[in-house]
Amino acid sequence: MSNQIKFVGRLFVLPLLLALSGCNMVVMSPSGDIAMQQRDLIVVSTVLMLLIIVPVVCLTFFFAWRYRNSNANAKYDPEWHHSTGLEVVIWSAPLAIIIALGAITWISTHKLDPYRPLDRIDAERALPAETKPLVVEVVALDWKWLFFYPEYGIATVNEMAAPVDVPIQFKITASSVMNSFYVPALAGMIYAMPGMQTQLHAVINKEGDFEGLSANYSGDGFSHMRFRFHGLQQGGFDEWVARVKQNGTALNRDAYLKLEKPSIREPVRYFATVEDGLFNAILNMCVHPGQMCMSEMMHIDMMGGGGVESRENRQKLEYDNRHANEEAPAATHPATGNPPRSEEPAEGVDEGGSSMNGMNHDAHEGHALPEGSQGGPAPAQLNTNESTQP
Repeated sequence: MSNQIKFVGRLFVLPLLLALSGCNMVVMSPSGDIAMQQRDLIVVSTVLMLLIIVPVVCLTFFFAWRYRNSNANAKYDPEWHHSTGLEVVIWSAPLAIIIALGAITWISTHKLDPYRPLDRIDAERALPAETKPLVVEVVALDWKWLFFYPEYGIATVNEMAAPVDVPIQFKITASSVMNSFYVPALAGMIYAMPGMQTQLHAVINKEGDFEGLSANYSGDGFSHMRFRFHGLQQGGFDEWVARVKQNGTALNRDAYLKLEKPSIREPVRYFATVEDGLFNAILNMCVHPGQMCMSEMMHIDMMGGGGVESRENRQKLEYDNRHANEEAPAATHPATGNPPRSEEPAEGVDEGGSSMNGMNHDAHEGHALPEGSQGGPAPAQLNTNESTQP
């Protein structure tokens, strides 16, 4: 009977081994130092938790077998209710594991902060102080990846490369919906969000051809939003840059606006030249002609906001106007008496922005205005009709 049980167990284990043999466990066998540290964190955390999980599971089966109904030799003590020694073991062991996990998490959270510049190439080599990182600007499009190399004046679609043992500084943003940039062999995933810039510092320590992907669902083409990451020696990287410059075309705003349109299974593309300031225009959501950059808008807000004349900036700040002419579902007329999205000033407010009784809000609330201030709009030079392009 025992041999039969062992044989059946082997039959169940064999398919699992065959299935795992085809898996590409890149997360547990990475090629970059940051990803290796993250793998070690996963392993250590798992082992620490198994120190509790394995004994509990084993004792569950042991107690079920030891105190089964047919075991007349098991001690029966219905009056037992407490054991100090047992309580100490039950509570101290999990507490020690939690403390250890908390300490490891706290240290790793700071050490593996994606915004933190690297201080080492790998576990055995520190990063020389004079080392300059390779800057790569990343834009998540629908549904493809655009990479800028500002130091080389080139850009690529769905393919990037980096020299081995050279730190990489990624600056990441998105054109429309939120996405997530992820190269499992290199480092953990980092969100890409429109109008914002996230960062990632990483290094590749082995030559190879690795896969990058989108790790955040973003629409129809999400499953095909993948790219190739090439880890090359410095000579190979220089050849790759030369190939991009030789075979690439020009990337200006018009070309970008065409590229920005949603597409699936986009092929690899090379751009030998890139218009100055294009990445900053994408980041500030002002690539389209006539749009105001977010940096300009934030400058106006920093200076105290605009007056009535700033209404001219409204159209410059509309980034998604697909539903501009539609009334929102269940929309109601606000207390101003004007319909939703009305261009008319609110009732009780004239074109100068003052109330019917002419009282200044700050004075009404008892707040004194700065000497020489008239309580009017922001300086006119901050609300120009012409959109400044970066």
